[in-house]
Amino acid sequence: MTEIAFHVNTSDKLAYACRLLRKAWTTGAQVVVTGEPDLLRELDVSLWTFAPLEFVPHCYGATATDRVQARTPIVLADTPRGAPHHQVLVNLGPGVPDGFERFERLIELVGAQEQDLQAGRQRWKHYASRGYALQRHEAR
Repeated sequence: MTEIAFHVNTSDKLAYACRLLRKAWTTGAQVVVTGEPDLLRELDVSLWTFAPLEFVPHCYGATATDRVQARTPIVLADTPRGAPHHQVLVNLGPGVPDGFERFERLIELVGAQEQDLQAGRQRWKHYASRGYALQRHEAR
């Protein structure tokens, strides 16, 4: 069963996601990040610019070939269905990601804004009602 962790009250979701993805990459994890296309494009740019001396290898699935996606440890995908990796899924979007149950681990990033908190609570209830054990981490 998929392990699910909520990282809540992130003041800057993109910066938090960049740090999380950098850490995941250094540990050798294969990650798929899903969310709204505009936010994923912002994340793509942020991963190139957030730390001048560090490179976090990634690709945006909508513009990368299947071969590139399969060889890249971090794939940004509008939908995780059909993604090449099934180890870790990071959700930046407001809804339950389609096909999340195929992943070993799901990390939900929830911002500090009321609308994001409400959407996060709905996702929490969705997973809990289906018997998933949930972890909560306060973002720093």
